[in-house]
Amino acid sequence: MRSLAYFVGTFLVALILGIGSAWYMIERGSPLTTTKVGPWSGWVSEGNPNADHYTKAHVARSGRLPLTSTFARYFIARTDSAGAPLSSDCEYLIVGAPINARWWSLAVYDAYGGLIANPSSRYSFNSEEMLRHADGTFRVNLSRHARPENWLPSGTDDQHLVLFLRVYGPRETDASGIGLVAGDRLPKIERKSCE
Repeated sequence: MRSLAYFVGTFLVALILGIGSAWYMIERGSPLTTTKVGPWSGWVSEGNPNADHYTKAHVARSGRLPLTSTFARYFIARTDSAGAPLSSDCEYLIVGAPINARWWSLAVYDAYGGLIANPSSRYSFNSEEMLRHADGTFRVNLSRHARPENWLPSGTDDQHLVLFLRVYGPRETDASGIGLVAGDRLPKIERKSCE
């Protein structure tokens, strides 16, 4: 009886560890499959037909149809630069420098990847419409209430937020052709206040 209990206990621990590690690798990735710079993380081989199984599972689970990483790079932020989760209860200032690419966009979603309803019907900014300073830097206010310069509404419901940065046609690539985006060019996300 003791050996049966030991076997069942070992099986349950192995099952929990196996499912847990698979979930983590599909949801968050590892240093081999993702790049992490500050609050931003991106899957290196996203959209590549030769990607590893975890990257393919991540893309399938997300429901997106990304372009190959040789043409486009995608970065997600679920926290601010200090590591606190992004919340619609708070106001953030997103500060960025020019990104060396043909085109890029910055969008905000709810935790499930859905658009956030707002009266201005504003969901994102792109490199062509973003108001920028003379040196190419930009500032985006992420908040419930309208703010000057670039404003992304965070909605009226209390919810976690996700920022999505899409970079198309990076002008620099690595040896395998994967587009490079310098870490210092990814925007900083500063929490200003919370309600």
